[in-house]
Amino acid sequence: SNLVKVEELEKPKKTEEVKLTKSPLAGEEVRFLTQQGRLSGTTSEDEPRRSEGVQHATGEERRADTNTSSKNEAAGPKWKGHSAVDVSGDESKLRCCKEEYCIGTWNVRSMNPGKLDVVKQEMERINIDILGISELKWTGMGELNSDDHYIYYCGQQSLRRNGVALIVNKRVRNAIIGCNLKNDRMISVRFQGKPFNLTVIQVYAPTPYAEEGEVYRFYEDLQHLLEITPKIDVLFIIGDWNAKVGSQEIPGITGRFGLGMQNEAGRRLIEFCHHNRLVITNTLFQQPSRRLYTWTSPDGRYRDQIDYIICRQRWRSSVQSAKTRPGADCGSDHKLLIAKFRLKLKIIPKTTRPFRVTNEEDATNEEAK
Repeated sequence: SNLVKVEELEKPKKTEEVKLTKSPLAGEEVRFLTQQGRLSGTTSEDEPRRSEGVQHATGEERRADTNTSSKNEAAGPKWKGHSAVDVSGDESKLRCCKEEYCIGTWNVRSMNPGKLDVVKQEMERINIDILGISELKWTGMGELNSDDHYIYYCGQQSLRRNGVALIVNKRVRNAIIGCNLKNDRMISVRFQGKPFNLTVIQVYAPTPYAEEGEVYRFYEDLQHLLEITPKIDVLFIIGDWNAKVGSQEIPGITGRFGLGMQNEAGRRLIEFCHHNRLVITNTLFQQPSRRLYTWTSPDGRYRDQIDYIICRQRWRSSVQSAKTRPGADCGSDHKLLIAKFRLKLKIIPKTTRPFRVTNEEDATNEEAK
């Protein structure tokens, strides 16, 4: 194997204080939200133009991904996806769903207008319906309309640090029934589906250098967000976990295709999955190594698997594949990680679909229905 164990991840860059502005990106239509309600927005005349300085991948990997259509991806390359875990459950209704969706997660190491254009182009090229973003580094929280994509984001009030977002395309936009802008490390969006609704949580976990208290608060907040999510929902928790779960198979939680040696953060993640009956999908499918690792050191010498797409064990059979897309490039040291799953989402007419921020009381009441 050409994989090398990584003992430490890159330390986060020093943050800087900035003033809280009306919009993280000039020229976009923005509506700002709070946990209690919705505020009016502003519109600027000009759309931001793409930055010419954003990197694109070159060489064989880029050409291979460009020349391969999404249909060929669905058909599968020579390394045909193979599940390593067989989790039983009440999944018969989902098996009959013929609609396939693509979900992804990407640590972009900050998002400027030019990089946002690149990310949206990659979503269109790969046909990604829902994309989670880590290390957004925007201030404030809100929703943002950008061309044919809609962005829900949450950051710190005044520091460009951490930050998460969920970007959805027009195919699934009108199926959204609410979102929870939890904090700068996690955000959730809920979609109306048939026969079950879908909840997607995007996270950005603390690095191995973080204090124990920060890690504890992260998992405490995530557990609370999980508990107010209706248990019948199809659930995905995606993002940069800054954890290595290792290559050893753990029945019901990980498959045979994890990478490296398990670390302390990985053990904590596995305990969280065990407690909540979750499975780490991108360890289940056999892939070439370039489609398993999610992070590369700046000098290219070290590779690791620290980003994960996690779902409830009972909905494991809805996931058709999970892998990275090395050809996608936005100038980050993380690879784009995607998974394809089957579900039927229900489009809600715009005239009768009021947007609302799902708060904890609403979610608890809805689960009780």
